[in-house]
Amino acid sequence: MVIVDRKGPEAMNNPQEARKEQPSTYFVQDRDNQSEFDRLRVQDQMVTRGMGGILPEQPNPEKLRRILDVGCGTGGWLLETARTYPTIETLIGVDISAKMLEFAREQAQQQGVGTRVEFAQMDALRMLEFPTGYFSLVNARFSISYLRTWDWPKFVSELARVTRAGGIVRLTECGRLGGDSEALFSLDKLLLQAFFNAGHVFVEGDDTSLMVRMPELLSRQGVYNIQTRDYELRFPAGTPEGESYREDLRYGFRVSLPFLRKWVGVPKDYEQLYQQMLEETARQDFVGRLRLRTVWGTAPTHRKTQHVV
Repeated sequence: MVIVDRKGPEAMNNPQEARKEQPSTYFVQDRDNQSEFDRLRVQDQMVTRGMGGILPEQPNPEKLRRILDVGCGTGGWLLETARTYPTIETLIGVDISAKMLEFAREQAQQQGVGTRVEFAQMDALRMLEFPTGYFSLVNARFSISYLRTWDWPKFVSELARVTRAGGIVRLTECGRLGGDSEALFSLDKLLLQAFFNAGHVFVEGDDTSLMVRMPELLSRQGVYNIQTRDYELRFPAGTPEGESYREDLRYGFRVSLPFLRKWVGVPKDYEQLYQQMLEETARQDFVGRLRLRTVWGTAPTHRKTQHVV
């Protein structure tokens, strides 16, 4: 049994028991926007397929006992993990959005994995309310969307704390959205500047600055045996992958508008650029590109490990 908070473990699966959401640093200010739900579902599937599966770098995922996904959103990665590896006993996803978690719970029941998959409302910027050393593997993907540069040390420290000694701490982050489109280049440059101004990017104009620092972020918290795998995903127009990439862009540059207005300003020709981007990414010769880096390592021995029943 996992002790989540004073309300007890039943609060994890009861939306009525969810605590009031705290102000978020997530780059999509309206987290309950249907377009954001759609974007996350498209992105989850697109990225997982492009990477070659749920845990392509792990030699024996079926031997894992308990998995935590931090910032799980609509639960896509965790649910696919549960379906792919039925031997994993417990899979828990945490996110700050109660509405996304409610959707994820419904999906878990519909997909027949509700007895093994749980979702809890938590603010990962504060703490992960789980016993020390509880999980075999802790996963965090695209945390740049809500973490500022100064949030990373405490965040990684919490990931390592709730991972058992010898377990796996795993991070995946991405670079800029690419492709032969002038409008996409302009829009993504604008978004990267907004991320820097808001504190999410370490070096102005450098979309790789977080990916480069990921091994160091883990090692500073005692994680060792650190390994890295880089991906260069391609999404040709006219393929299911290409259509997913275009859908991700279509949703993404709509839901991020309030973030852009706040942190960098929106040019007068934004709508024109947006429509041009949609046209250019629909061309038969367009190929979308996305760089990813997964970094993982072994969690250290904890000074004091809480007993888990």
